[in-house]
Amino acid sequence: MISYEPLWKTMKQKGATEHTLRNKEKENGGYIISGSTVSRLKKGESVSTNTLDALCHILDCDLKDIIKFKK
Repeated sequence: MISYEPLWKTMKQKGATEHTLRNKEKENGGYIISGSTVSRLKKGESVSTNTLDALCHILDCDLKDIIKFKK
């Protein structure tokens, strides 16, 4: 199972909020994290690799800072 627990910790460390994720597109013209995607993340549901890539760019972090595998 994939857990997004590291994402919430990384966001807290970087002072990022859900609002930050949804509005980053306006700032840099490229990354889109929709409200429905944020909702999927909060519920622990699957998201695309494009979303994971965008999160890494928005938060300037590595994939391990966003997801982890739980058996």
